[in-house]
Amino acid sequence: MSTEDRPAAPRSLAEALRGRDDVSLGALLRSRPDLITPVPTDLTQLATRAGTRASVVRALERLDRFTLQTAEALAVAADPATYDELLGLMAGDDADPAVAQALPHALGVLREQALVWGGDDRLRLVRTARELLAPSPQHPSPTGLGPTVQEATAGMSPGRIQEIVTAAGLPSTHDSVSAVTSLTELFTDRRRMAALLAEAPTDSLDVLERLVWGPPYGQVTADPAPRLRWLLDRGLLLPTAPGTVVLPREVALHLRRGLAHRTPEPVPPAVEAAAVHRPQVVDSTAAGQAYTALATVEELLKDWDEGGPAVLRAGGLSVRDLKRTAVALDVPEPVAAFWVELAYAAGLIAPDGEADERYAATPAYDEWLELPAAERWSGLVTAWLPVTRTPGLVGGRDAKDRTLSALGPGLDRSAAPEVRHRVLALLAGLPEGAAPAAESVLARLRWERPLRGAQREDDLRGRLAEWALSEAEMLGVTGRGALSAHGRALLGAPAAPAKSPEAESSGPGDKLPVHHRPTHVPTLSPAEQAVASAAAARLLTPLLPEPLDHVLLQADLTAVAPGPLRRPLADMLGLLADVESKGGATVYRFTPGSVRRALDAGQSASDLHAFLAAHSRTPVPQPLTYLIDDVARRHGHLRVGAASAYVRCDDDAVLNEILADKRAAGLGLRRLAPTVLAAQSDPAGLLEGLRAMGFAPAAESAEGDVLITRAHAHRTPPRTAPEPVPDGPPVPDDTLLAAALRAIRAGDLASTTPRKPGTAPEVNGELPRTGSAETLATVQAAVLTGEALWIGYVNAEGAASQRVIAPIRVEGGFVTAYDHTADEVRTYPLHRITGVAELADDAG
Repeated sequence: MSTEDRPAAPRSLAEALRGRDDVSLGALLRSRPDLITPVPTDLTQLATRAGTRASVVRALERLDRFTLQTAEALAVAADPATYDELLGLMAGDDADPAVAQALPHALGVLREQALVWGGDDRLRLVRTARELLAPSPQHPSPTGLGPTVQEATAGMSPGRIQEIVTAAGLPSTHDSVSAVTSLTELFTDRRRMAALLAEAPTDSLDVLERLVWGPPYGQVTADPAPRLRWLLDRGLLLPTAPGTVVLPREVALHLRRGLAHRTPEPVPPAVEAAAVHRPQVVDSTAAGQAYTALATVEELLKDWDEGGPAVLRAGGLSVRDLKRTAVALDVPEPVAAFWVELAYAAGLIAPDGEADERYAATPAYDEWLELPAAERWSGLVTAWLPVTRTPGLVGGRDAKDRTLSALGPGLDRSAAPEVRHRVLALLAGLPEGAAPAAESVLARLRWERPLRGAQREDDLRGRLAEWALSEAEMLGVTGRGALSAHGRALLGAPAAPAKSPEAESSGPGDKLPVHHRPTHVPTLSPAEQAVASAAAARLLTPLLPEPLDHVLLQADLTAVAPGPLRRPLADMLGLLADVESKGGATVYRFTPGSVRRALDAGQSASDLHAFLAAHSRTPVPQPLTYLIDDVARRHGHLRVGAASAYVRCDDDAVLNEILADKRAAGLGLRRLAPTVLAAQSDPAGLLEGLRAMGFAPAAESAEGDVLITRAHAHRTPPRTAPEPVPDGPPVPDDTLLAAALRAIRAGDLASTTPRKPGTAPEVNGELPRTGSAETLATVQAAVLTGEALWIGYVNAEGAASQRVIAPIRVEGGFVTAYDHTADEVRTYPLHRITGVAELADDAG
């Protein structure tokens, strides 16, 4: 291609964007969705927005380490820089082949995200990025480099500059500019610099060695030591302030053999496997954890079935209620906070909205209970994947030094879903059955999103990753640290890579480095996630234990459930007996109180005997039969009703016994009749008092019937699960992206189309302004001539835009025209047109 045919190099970022096709612009808007909120009017506005500080900071934070190192190298290179100069800064004099291979991709990412523009012969970092990354005394560069010779000598006297030039063995010049240029050329000439440093004293070279990788600043006294004086005389150290010297950038680069970074990292660190297990062991372990997760959530909701803890005035659970919940679930408090938050995220619990607000199960909980076990699990995990609430923060402090409570405000961290998904994706890239070393996962995440500034002190992403690993294990997504088959299906991940030869020969627990790049795990849409969840449930179903319809009764008044029980059996046994211990088998204990609880719920002694005989694989022990009969014989012998309260009994000897008991003094009892006692306490208090004395009274209604007491299931009104807090604007879908690109292209066409001299505003982007009469006359003339016009238009929402139209007709206060910017025929009210301008003859 001849010089005349070659397209002109862009002079600005806006011109560079104007030269992109829709695919490239779409990639930019996907990678930086904040640029499309709201949609820019044209490419100039898009370029301006892409250079704002907030947007550039956000884009830099999402670069991987090597791409960020590339941007940092451009920030210390000349502006503009050539590709070869950039390669020299990244690969050094030794031309590291790994860096040379990875650099085009990193530069492509920077170009795609509009952080770098221009051809390979004129690479420019956007101004805001250069300001953020370039070295300064207030904000040192991650490269450890200092200012250039030109920047460091900006305030130096001409005489002193000439002294440095002479001491360095260079000829004197007639002005400071040429002297600085001469000194810069010396420091960037490898051969001449090597000769100069060969003359340096050894202790002077030691000083340079201490400063070469940064920080480049050092302190000197008013009378520097000879080793420092030698360096100062030759400009190898330059003063920046009284008592402070700096190593010029050119000198440091020579000493570094051209490297901008001490350790370029073109290749991400491998995720290493700490142990490898058989896939069957991983899946069965994960299935056991999944079953435990279901049992824990059910136990939590059963504990809160009649109304859970009160909601704090500021929202959330009190510390005392969280401790009580942890004791009830037999787990540590941080784990209890996780289960509570998971049930909340799944929409199973919520505040009830009453005046005395409490947490309670939602109607969705009853529907969830009716699902098969595997589907209940997939529902929990599907709720966990996108949730932004972070239980690991519970007990910590917020920015105002207030304690963060479970279910309370301030727990949302928008990065949590992305980190969680990335951690699981890294696990999916390992061979089947391989459990990663946690530190290697964290190292990989830090490479993909390097810590900058204050992030180094609070490594939130690292903590999120650690929590994701432990939560995945508790939920049964992983087993023994390795991703399970149903966990892989849940992510929509491809099949696991084949084991390496080392994996085949290694047994469980062996240390095994796995140098494997993780396979790509796509982010699923809601519909795709539903399909993936169903597939995971199908894989999990055969791994979960089948619910049993029997227990083993023992002579010590206990029953052993050797596995999970079917729901009707579990509910009835939970009413008739108390849970004594949990684990692989659950042990229930029968007590007088538990039997009375079943009788209070309307069961008779014969019903209980029949139930136990039907569901026990062992004969019903005689002590248990005696216990049930004994409690049933005494149950209801006393009747308590409302007088304030009364006690009646056909056996007046029993009432005499009650009156004679000192423990009855607080009940305020007195005899009304031989078989009736009145009490000053209410019926509920009277019932509790008599039960504490060892009796088994029954409550009765006003009609004299025994009241059957059942647990009152308290439910909230229908509630939706909490919405995740997004991490910035969402990535636009294809429809929105196509519409935005059309609007941006249209606005750019309108703003850049040439106008006739004297008819258009001088300021680029300003709407044309003409009177209503002139506007009408110009539009009517364009209808007759068929010419296109440039108009300013304000829509009903007050949004202004520029358009290029070809008027077709004007009538009734409206102009119908073909809109070149929208590529369709539209009708515009004339009163909303701010003005018109004729296009130049060569506008096409």
